[in-house]
Amino acid sequence: MINHIIKGEKGNGDIIFLHGFGGSAVSFSYAASFFCKKYRTTAVDFYGFGDTPPPEKPLTVDDYAGSVEELMYYYGMNGAVLVAHSFGGRIAIKLAAENPKIKKLILADSAGIIPKRTAAYYFRVYLYKFLKKLRIKIKLGSRDYRSLSGVMQKTFVNIVNTDMTPYLGKIKCPTLIVWGENDKETPLYMGEIMRGKIGNSALVVFKNCGHFAYLEESYKFLKLAEEFLAKDDADMPFGDRRV
Repeated sequence: MINHIIKGEKGNGDIIFLHGFGGSAVSFSYAASFFCKKYRTTAVDFYGFGDTPPPEKPLTVDDYAGSVEELMYYYGMNGAVLVAHSFGGRIAIKLAAENPKIKKLILADSAGIIPKRTAAYYFRVYLYKFLKKLRIKIKLGSRDYRSLSGVMQKTFVNIVNTDMTPYLGKIKCPTLIVWGENDKETPLYMGEIMRGKIGNSALVVFKNCGHFAYLEESYKFLKLAEEFLAKDDADMPFGDRRV
């Protein structure tokens, strides 16, 4: 079972926090502490991050989703809210689309949309393959990819090449999408695509924020999430807006 930190009592239900690539349970520690007064909060360390060791073989989105479901089963969570950032958003999207126990979803600068490929991208791929044939080593790939090794590099490739778009239309639970307008890692157009495909959703854009908008404007994020979670309405209580 993956490492996790639980705070609070079940009270109004369960909230599970899913961190981004390179993060850990600590990424949402402030949010878990804020909400544990009313909810039982669980912040996880995915395989290969925090205090959870790397896997023995490369993993997929399905594998990571299964690790969260294992926690839900172990603690008897009959309903849960998912709060996810970046890479964690991929896992949350998968779960929300297929697991009826997910009651609400908050996506913060979520990954999951395959980015638009530019000519420069295809040139780098061609260059890499050409130099590899010549047995010339060259460092390519994202910063996250270069920071990994072995099984985690292969896991990273599996994850980033998984398009979560087909799952978006299957999400029926109320969904709050929070995005930084200056996000360079998962640009705002990705959030707009998610908003368009998840029926019961709203997009709130944080002005002058980047990929970690939920941390850059932590108080604003917490109050927004608190308002969202307090609503019992089946329909999304928010309208799209910039704050």
